[in-house]
Amino acid sequence: MGSNSASETAGKPIRCQAAVCRKAGEPLIIEEIEVAPPTSWEVRIKILCTSLCHSDVTFWKLSAGPVSAFPRILGHEAAGVVESVGENVEEVKEGDIVIPVFQRNCGECRDCKCPKGNICSKFPEDFYCGMPRDGSSRFKDKNGEKLYHTLCVSSFTEYTVVDVTHVVKMNPDFPIDKASLLSCGVSTGLGAAWRVADIEEGSTVAIFGLGAVGLAVVQGAKLRGAAKIIGVDLNPEKIEIGKKFGLTDFINPTTCGEKSTSQIIKEMTDGGADYCFECIGLASLMQEAFTSSRKGTGKTVILGIEMHGTPLSINPYELAAGKTITGSMFGGVKAKVDIPIFANQYLNNELNLEGFITHEVNCEDINKAFDLLEAGKTLRCIIWMDK
Repeated sequence: MGSNSASETAGKPIRCQAAVCRKAGEPLIIEEIEVAPPTSWEVRIKILCTSLCHSDVTFWKLSAGPVSAFPRILGHEAAGVVESVGENVEEVKEGDIVIPVFQRNCGECRDCKCPKGNICSKFPEDFYCGMPRDGSSRFKDKNGEKLYHTLCVSSFTEYTVVDVTHVVKMNPDFPIDKASLLSCGVSTGLGAAWRVADIEEGSTVAIFGLGAVGLAVVQGAKLRGAAKIIGVDLNPEKIEIGKKFGLTDFINPTTCGEKSTSQIIKEMTDGGADYCFECIGLASLMQEAFTSSRKGTGKTVILGIEMHGTPLSINPYELAAGKTITGSMFGGVKAKVDIPIFANQYLNNELNLEGFITHEVNCEDINKAFDLLEAGKTLRCIIWMDK
């Protein structure tokens, strides 16, 4: 499976192996599926490796709601090679190394042309379960049943089909496993540090949650010249891990005694951090991050997505006094513009991507990746699709 040449398969369905999620929270099942050929504006990619993000775990567990759909193929961090392209696709061709990204970047709409954000408005926002232009699926199981997509990528399969607006061409010399990291988590953290926050040299930064995204913020803050970079996490092992990316200080909320995390941060930063980042997705931590920021000029960036529906309560006086809070999808990154910049930084030895890869498994052992992430024992587990 998966060894077909493009000359044999272009324009035809491909049968290959995929890790299918049939029910919420249940182990993924390795099955044979059928992947349709790309239609107009689409690219079919042979996935070489993929990695597991916390968002995949969130979708895996969702048993109800508009973005809950089963059976489905999860996965949205990956790297691969273009197997074939549909009509109107000119920016990539057969044989190109690419990464698929969940946050599209058409480069044509009003929002893509605006330098202030990265939300592409070319298609409707309901893109969680199908292709972005028509909402349909390109996957079927061996019985002909439709399999749903995830975030326009679905990388837990040997072959996938994505819209060209969700594809970034990579340097052919770029390491494949490192490339997959740039398709979501690491780019989110780096982008948040320099695109959304625009951290200045000598500033103070506090990051709540030192997973892959949080550590990428740490690295981004270091590259921007931050003087004090404070990590907040319940796992004491993150101290040494964080130092490898540029962390200068660490707070474990369970060892703070009677003081709150925000009180300690204010003491460490002479009144509050210039920039605070929430990277978990809990309203309580968003509140704590905002409280920890400096009065008058402090900026809080929300990267975690609150999936419990808990509202966020902000003191209007603090807003009136000049503090700000902002949300960010994909760290404000415009994929086709910014990811090549990150890639060049890695090739110039400015970025540490190796430090994010803590485990590797083959596709048939993909459920081990879920176990490791749920236990907090991995940052990124690389899943090799055909090795």
